[in-house]
Amino acid sequence: MSLLESINQDLKAAMLSKDVVTRDTLRMLISEIKKFEIDEKVEANDITISTLINKNVKQRRDSIDQFKKGARDDLVATEQKQLDVILKYLPEQLSEDEIHTIVKDGINEVSAAGMQDMGKLMGHLKPKFEGKADMSIVSKFVKELLS
Repeated sequence: MSLLESINQDLKAAMLSKDVVTRDTLRMLISEIKKFEIDEKVEANDITISTLINKNVKQRRDSIDQFKKGARDDLVATEQKQLDVILKYLPEQLSEDEIHTIVKDGINEVSAAGMQDMGKLMGHLKPKFEGKADMSIVSKFVKELLS
């Protein structure tokens, strides 16, 4: 079953159980997928959908940080509930040890010597982490290892 089919099935279940947060979050997610398909004139595959989900996860986390700074606990709770729904559709995330190992291997593969090679290394690593890791964590490890 594709990721989109799974999301649609869960949307139907949320509608039947009257789970408003899940229903609204999944509708928003499906809307973003459809918008992508219309804009790009292609059918979204699981990899593309994972990328869109990652984008949503990042937006939710940024929103949560901003709302915490603004002392808006009500909005933090709402965003956190939506984030919990969205996270169910991401593939299993890599552990920090796995990320560290892949980054080390990538440094050896592209012969990165210092910070000037960070762009080349990140370009090489991005496909390996697509949907499997937060790229900010990957970037942190790259900076740490190249310094």
